[in-house]
Amino acid sequence: MIAFLVRVLVNTMAIALAAKVIPGVEIDNIISALAAGFLLGIVNALIRPVLLILTLPITFLTLGLFILVVNGACFWFVAWLIDGFRVRGFWAAVGGALVVSAVSWALTALTDERGRIVVITRRND
Repeated sequence: MIAFLVRVLVNTMAIALAAKVIPGVEIDNIISALAAGFLLGIVNALIRPVLLILTLPITFLTLGLFILVVNGACFWFVAWLIDGFRVRGFWAAVGGALVVSAVSWALTALTDERGRIVVITRRND
């Protein structure tokens, strides 16, 4: 449960950053960002894997680049469902999805499977 809450907070921070750096991605308030982070976590866990399997042939043909389209579609779908979260156009969706993916990857790398922050210390022997 804690890991899921950490994932929601990571998604929320990533969406807020995407709204700051990608023209066409807009968030009205923190409640909309939290709702979008929550829903994006569910979409990425349930819908995205099905889409990836269904689009496997075109993903192979494009050497994996079609995954950007799938990620953008998921991002756009979440924006369509959440009031106060808007994505204006395909390229804004792809850019927002790229920012969310990069931030999520970076922040998730700092946590373990339980959602705790991992600290690596170096010993001088």
